Amino acid sequence: MEKQEGKYSVSVSETAAYLGLSKEEEEQMKKIVEVYPMAVPSYYLSLVDPADPEDPIRKMCIPTLREADWEGEFDTSGEADNTVEVGLQHKYSQTSLILSTNHCAMYCRHCFRKRLVGMNDQEITKNFESAVAYIGSHKEISNVLISGGDSFLLTDEMIERYLEAFTAMDHLDLIRFGTRIPVVLPQRVLEDTRLQEIFRKYADKKQIYIVTQFNHPRELTEQSRAVIRLFAKMGIVVKNQTVLLKGVNDDPQVLGALLKGLTAAGAVPYYIFQCRPVRGVKNQFQVPLREGAKIVDEAKNLQNGQGKCVRYCMSLPQGKVEILGSLSQEEMLFKFHQAKDPADAARIFTMKVEPGQGWLQL
Repeated sequence: MEKQEGKYSVSVSETAAYLGLSKEEEEQMKKIVEVYPMAVPSYYLSLVDPADPEDPIRKMCIPTLREADWEGEFDTSGEADNTVEVGLQHKYSQTSLILSTNHCAMYCRHCFRKRLVGMNDQEITKNFESAVAYIGSHKEISNVLISGGDSFLLTDEMIERYLEAFTAMDHLDLIRFGTRIPVVLPQRVLEDTRLQEIFRKYADKKQIYIVTQFNHPRELTEQSRAVIRLFAKMGIVVKNQTVLLKGVNDDPQVLGALLKGLTAAGAVPYYIFQCRPVRGVKNQFQVPLREGAKIVDEAKNLQNGQGKCVRYCMSLPQGKVEILGSLSQEEMLFKFHQAKDPADAARIFTMKVEPGQGWLQL
């Protein structure tokens, strides 16, 4: 883990120097980092335009005083209620989620697990064998998502342990890895032939999906596209979950260019997620629901059929809800895409949404 997390990251002082920050600004950054850790790979920092204080890449990776805003919550989708043992969640019948690590190569400033990543390991799986045994004994589970933190910050050996265990389970149709490594540190994949060999070996045994998060067209670099192509040659599908972020991609042309770039690169646009009302995130990044629906629709109108497959959703304690659009000046239309309670499955409903409202309480 030292190799992945430490080798490529820059310090606060190095970051401040690259951005041309004053000593006062550097000290402010250090105060935020004491609360919410910072990790920025030098590769990703190189994508930032240091002359532009409003640079969208910068907003996703550089701490600001706006993170000191404590309005919002820490667990917005009820993860604690879905935990069956430490580090293992089972919210939907067919899906199990493993929080395999609390480390990331980059700590995104909009992270919905801000309570966890880089700070404490209280919610991280402590017992590999116990987690595997639970999934093995629950035959209704058809897929497992290995996430974190960033699952690609696990050692190669640990990644292989997961793959060896889960490819041997007949009731699992597929295995997913949640990672932002293809976006923020593609060298982790491109330079590690052992990791490549592991995925190539197990991709022949069971379908593997890589679920990543590109949020801006400038993140689709030559190196990132090379990672997507590398996995594609193994038969591994890369799917993308974009987060709609104010000041980053809340423009139909920008979001449309991202979706188009993803399909051209061979990554499947999967979801566009409404930014969650997390403390230190909500007021800085959240786009109002009405505005978000309009942006997403306009961005989808710029796509061919492949880019139009993406869904605009929000993750609530009750399930994953698709945001379909406005019915009137007061009401919006929603549909359960996934539901914790089977009675809600595929349920369509309307709710009154106020101007500027960015989240639902069901």
